[in-house]
Amino acid sequence: MVSYASSMRAYFEQKQHLANLRASISASQDNIAELEREKKRWKDPAFVEAQARERFGWVMLGETGYQVIGEDGEPLSGDDSLTDPGTPTEADEPEWWQQAWGSVEAAGNPPEQKPAPADEIRAPKPKKQ
Repeated sequence: MVSYASSMRAYFEQKQHLANLRASISASQDNIAELEREKKRWKDPAFVEAQARERFGWVMLGETGYQVIGEDGEPLSGDDSLTDPGTPTEADEPEWWQQAWGSVEAAGNPPEQKPAPADEIRAPKPKKQ
């Protein structure tokens, strides 16, 4: 029984080791396929041009390139964005609970609304038949 148990333990360890190796091979094959796709993309002139524009800021003949400078004098990266300082942002708006509390206060003290007096009263026009 002892020799049978040790043999079974070795068998299961080897089976687990084989499963790990197969998973590693599968992952390597997926990585190789991804790298081959990337290699094919670099053979496309349009992709190479797009990468040169994005990574190095290159422009074609006849084009004008621009570099946006931030407040600190450093060029902005592609992740940065400029906003119009006059436009309201979400930070400027009151929170939902502030708006809700304003309606509670208004319910207890409704503002007085007097209708504006009419300057002139006109008779309705008769309908033509």
